[in-house]
Amino acid sequence: MNTSLLSIKTDEQTKKAIKEFAAELGVSTTAFVNMVVKQAIRERRIVLTAELEPTPYLVEIMKKAEDDYAIDHDVIHTKGRDETMAHLSSLMKK
Repeated sequence: MNTSLLSIKTDEQTKKAIKEFAAELGVSTTAFVNMVVKQAIRERRIVLTAELEPTPYLVEIMKKAEDDYAIDHDVIHTKGRDETMAHLSSLMKK
């Protein structure tokens, strides 16, 4: 992939904040900026928010999981690591 240098000017505090935020996400500053720019171009919009909002699909899944948990439907209770690992292993065999 051919790359091209894009240089921007910002204050030191903003630069530091971007670098720290990118690190929290587990990516480099360059990767973070590329992701944000590509998303803005792809979606033709910029969303600025400090809150993480689940997608409608995820909200639906979370609601169903909460409902199932409330009535103990499809909920497996295990005691300790060994029992949990044994249960997970049994699922892999099915």
